[in-house]
Amino acid sequence: MKSTDFEVHDPRFRLLLQPNAFLTRLTNECLWAEGPVYFPATDLLIWSDIPNNRMMRWAPGMGVGVYRAPSNYSNGNTRDREGRLVTCEHGTRRVTRTEHDGSVTVLASHFEGKRLNSPNDVVVDSKGDIWFTDPDYGILSDYEGYRADSEIGRCNVYRIGADSAQVKLVCDDFAKPNGLAFSPDESKVYIADSAASHDDNAPRHIRVFDVTSEGGLRNGRVFAEMQSGVPDGMRIDEHGNVWTSAEDGVHCYAPNGALLGKILIPEVVANLTFGGLNRNCLFIAATASIYSLHVGVRGAGR
Repeated sequence: MKSTDFEVHDPRFRLLLQPNAFLTRLTNECLWAEGPVYFPATDLLIWSDIPNNRMMRWAPGMGVGVYRAPSNYSNGNTRDREGRLVTCEHGTRRVTRTEHDGSVTVLASHFEGKRLNSPNDVVVDSKGDIWFTDPDYGILSDYEGYRADSEIGRCNVYRIGADSAQVKLVCDDFAKPNGLAFSPDESKVYIADSAASHDDNAPRHIRVFDVTSEGGLRNGRVFAEMQSGVPDGMRIDEHGNVWTSAEDGVHCYAPNGALLGKILIPEVVANLTFGGLNRNCLFIAATASIYSLHVGVRGAGR
């Protein structure tokens, strides 16, 4: 990369970069690219193009194509422990799993008898529990979902138990919870609050919580305040550094919250994921585009 492509705020950031790599745009034909997820078994990247109501895919040698349309205005995606696609759907206000045969299983659509708002981002822990955020972005307008009133009346974070399949509330004091990711040892979980997207006085930070043995959260505190825009999707590398989306690119924070540096992207970044056969390629969802960039560190593996 050229020096104009990144900002170094701490010398440690240079060790996380690959100086011979360069930013590659894989496509620029989305309206709002989100939720990238990489499947190592097939060297395949899947992501959501929310307003176009479709999911896209890319693989080396194949290029870009449509994976699923309509997609129920899908947003965040992840893999479960069996390599199945888990998806947050704004349009149907639910979390689903795509089985290996292509059928779709509904994992969550209600909490205490009320419809979810619009599940946004999702992650699966090593026990198979599925954690997801539920802000109201998908019901605020007809652009990335369907306008509706919230039945729950607030925006929460939930966990679906691998054994019971029960939807459990784990945190209810966010304005608009968004991206989430676990530390490599799963002792901590990072959750973004992106409410400043609609209110300049609202949160624009990432909080970190300690995860209890029972799957609860405690000791929540602010991990990082965003310098540009709002935090959205994020991923963790093998050393516990937090790579998060921002208005001007991808920001990288050390485990103690220190800003290490930024990868500057010419579009607002919504989400990212580590991928590639060595887990050292960043796939970046940024407004109309998907970018790839090899870095000097691997994504956290479990």
